[in-house]
Amino acid sequence: MKISKSLPRWSIAAPIFSWLLLAGSVAGAGDLLGVYYTVLLVAGLFGGVLAAVFHAEIVAHKVGEPYGTLVLALAVTAIEVALIVSLMIAGGESTTGLARDTVFAAVMIILNGMVGLCILAGAGRHGEQTFGLYGVSAALATLAAISVLTMVLPNYTTTTPGPSYSTSQLAFIAVVSLVLYGTFVLVQTVRHRDYFLPEAASGDEDVHAPPPPAKMAWISAGLLLACLGGVVLLAKSLSPTLEAAVIAIGAPKALVGIIIAAVVLLPEGIAAYQAARANRLQTSLNLALGSALASIGLTIPAVAIVSLATGWTLSLGIDVKSTVLLVLSIIVATLSLGTGRTTVMQGTVHLVIFAVYLFTTIVP
Repeated sequence: MKISKSLPRWSIAAPIFSWLLLAGSVAGAGDLLGVYYTVLLVAGLFGGVLAAVFHAEIVAHKVGEPYGTLVLALAVTAIEVALIVSLMIAGGESTTGLARDTVFAAVMIILNGMVGLCILAGAGRHGEQTFGLYGVSAALATLAAISVLTMVLPNYTTTTPGPSYSTSQLAFIAVVSLVLYGTFVLVQTVRHRDYFLPEAASGDEDVHAPPPPAKMAWISAGLLLACLGGVVLLAKSLSPTLEAAVIAIGAPKALVGIIIAAVVLLPEGIAAYQAARANRLQTSLNLALGSALASIGLTIPAVAIVSLATGWTLSLGIDVKSTVLLVLSIIVATLSLGTGRTTVMQGTVHLVIFAVYLFTTIVP
């Protein structure tokens, strides 16, 4: 991406437009304009996504790798966690499975949809791509451990019945999740930062372009948060309309959660796709796997605090079908990313698993 001396007007107007639409929704503009306002909301959502990707690139280029990918992953996840916690507090005990459904959807979208599309797009353009094996292996090991501990093990503990932990178990798992994610961030940014650095190609203009001025980077950081906040809240505003459309076509309500998770992850997905197309697969995988880890490592402790404070029983365990797909995804990701080289074969396998996940959600 070529960085100019000033931010383009559209990148500033997009988040403003998103927040104006949200204000209009609160004021009742949706009731007056009906479907036309829904179209405006969708336009504002995708405008916010594109602006978020642009500003994330600015910030990433300023701070360098792997900090740039970490900034986007943490920003998206923090806003996602805030949304989930607010919905849980507002919805009461009936929403205690919301975090599980959202986190599982995010992991499947990232581990199969995002990773598969990036590998396929990059390999389709460049034939074969390489990446640092040590960093990806560390991310996959952490993701496998934290996924099973938070979404599979609750089904097999005996202190409490059902897919939930007891109070002491939930507190312990929340701490374990933070320890695993915190250690990964420490390894990624301090102890073994070189494991996550992409190999700079001699002809890559993005790598060798001068970084943006500090003032522009700070403005972009603020606008990035504004864009992500607008995207998440617009997705929330559109969810009733989306749910009605899903019910109208006879699909399960679980599809709504998948679509919303996909929309929230769009900024990271587009950034990862662009990096893979530019032959920077390491950056692409940093974004994808880092997002999955942040989604679990920050969401589970946050909702655990809500559960412990309110006394609600938090449902974390996924069903048997979801467990099979999760374990299959982890095994395939470990094998396909275990050589440091990727081709269209690996990308196709991941996308097929993602297609099976979507199909079995609609036709369980």
